Amino acid sequence: MKKGKVLLILIIFTALITQPTLVRAKTHNPVIMVHGLGGTAASFNSITNYLVNNGWDDADLFAIDFIDKLGNNLNNGPQLSWFVKAVLSKTGAEKVDIIAHSMGGANTLYYIKELDGGDKIANVITLGGANKLVSFYALPGTDRNQKILYTSIYSTSDRIVFNSLSRLIGAKNIEVQGIGHLALIRNDIINEYIKEGLEGGGKNINSW
Repeated sequence: MKKGKVLLILIIFTALITQPTLVRAKTHNPVIMVHGLGGTAASFNSITNYLVNNGWDDADLFAIDFIDKLGNNLNNGPQLSWFVKAVLSKTGAEKVDIIAHSMGGANTLYYIKELDGGDKIANVITLGGANKLVSFYALPGTDRNQKILYTSIYSTSDRIVFNSLSRLIGAKNIEVQGIGHLALIRNDIINEYIKEGLEGGGKNINSW
């Protein structure tokens, strides 16, 4: 009788420890935040906190700290390329999303247009981006199965980057008022637009 009870307990215990582990699927791409002239990775603390509070995993949020703080594409483009590949390797993701502020928008577009970023990005959100220093158009990328979607957010109160530089042909362009250039990275209204863009709410009507 005792042997039977022991055997039953062993069977139950074995069944419990051999149950398959439930792996939760990722719901968001890793996000890389790209600062502008004179900025740092810490420039995005407010956006990072907002995203964590809205369902993003803190382990999937990254911010690059450029060595060249003057926004030179020739320097920052290659550093961004290396950073994206490192994030993809660390997370196991196929693509990243990018939030870029100011000259970070131009650096991101340069990385897509001139380097190897065309097949590694799903969504791009620029905040007062100096985008047209590199491209007038929302670049579709090189993945023929999935265009890069763009959301360009800019403010009529921006006194640093002209709105005309931020607008991208074929993208979802969002004009706001009363928010200064530096405040674009720490504003509740802008955060909502960022969230929408990261969730696939951007646009790209341009062809390859």
